[in-house]
Amino acid sequence: MTANPEAPATAPEIEHSVPMFWPFAAIWRGWERNLDFLEKAEEIDHPPEPTWATPNTVRLDMSTMRLRDFGAQESDGTPVLIDAPYAGHSATIADYAPGQSLVETLMKNGLKRVAVTDWKSATPAMRDFSIDTYLAELNAAVDDLGGQAHLIGLCQGGWLSAMLAARFPHKIKSLVLAGSPIDTDAGDGPIKRMAHSLPMKTYEDMVAMGGGLMPGKFMLAGWKNMHPEEQYADKYFRLYQNLTDLNYISRTEKFESWYENPLDLPGRYYLQAIGELFKENRFARGEFVGLGRKLFLKDIVAPTFLLAGESDDITTKEQVFAAQRLIGAPENKVEAALVPGGHIGLFMGRKTLAETWPKIAAWIIANDKGNG
Repeated sequence: MTANPEAPATAPEIEHSVPMFWPFAAIWRGWERNLDFLEKAEEIDHPPEPTWATPNTVRLDMSTMRLRDFGAQESDGTPVLIDAPYAGHSATIADYAPGQSLVETLMKNGLKRVAVTDWKSATPAMRDFSIDTYLAELNAAVDDLGGQAHLIGLCQGGWLSAMLAARFPHKIKSLVLAGSPIDTDAGDGPIKRMAHSLPMKTYEDMVAMGGGLMPGKFMLAGWKNMHPEEQYADKYFRLYQNLTDLNYISRTEKFESWYENPLDLPGRYYLQAIGELFKENRFARGEFVGLGRKLFLKDIVAPTFLLAGESDDITTKEQVFAAQRLIGAPENKVEAALVPGGHIGLFMGRKTLAETWPKIAAWIIANDKGNG
């Protein structure tokens, strides 16, 4: 084969020609690396939408969510319903990746009937949806699963799950609250400080700019600004250092597909959560009205497991563990675990999934049999 005389020389060809070109070859390689970095940085900033790691079917398709069913219909026992967070990111955090999936972990540890609330990004038609709207459809999901469930609430899904357990105690066989802010005045986390320091008008103005929605991009900017050095500098520095590590690139792209694709929230729902829950703490005070009735945490009588992260700065451990003194379940029916790490690691961290969630699965099974 004859070489194309018009084809430009590559860096290796130049490097092995004559020594005088060696400095130029090094510059060329650096230039190529920078181009690769810019391409990868663009990919992680604008990744495709996240996907589910475990095969599933859509059991229900409702206004607020798709109820995804991961388990065998004929399995014995009360189904497990994971109430995924609806706070700006996809519910795929509950089924993030093989080996990093809460769904997978629960099913491998004896819980064969698992479903997940796959909350939808809000559209303009959903702008007036309230917390009641989400509570009603969560209740419908439990009914469709047979009328009773072991409910696992992650982050925001925890306070919504606790509301359902307070409103319909007979429907909840057991309750797991993971990284869930039950008493929003407890502790001294940045979310609490921000909720109390910013006037309500600030949040109302953001919703107005979103045409009645709280845009996910606004919330994403807020999350990033909690750790600006990480989000605007450090992660790109690590990306540049690891450009040739395909495993690192794959892991980074997977995470960014979840992180950089935020969901929009209904404006009414968002403002109600900020005002009534985080500013006024009405649920913990027994003053929040859900589906026509005041909700009292003392009405939660199901066995309850509380899980918190030692360094969680989204939901502090104090906000989670406050439930121990507020709910009505007998003391011997309430368990708590504090694990190393932050917020997201509670749901998809390898160590917590390997060491803590199998124990929670066993606890759920024991309570399903009435031996908890």
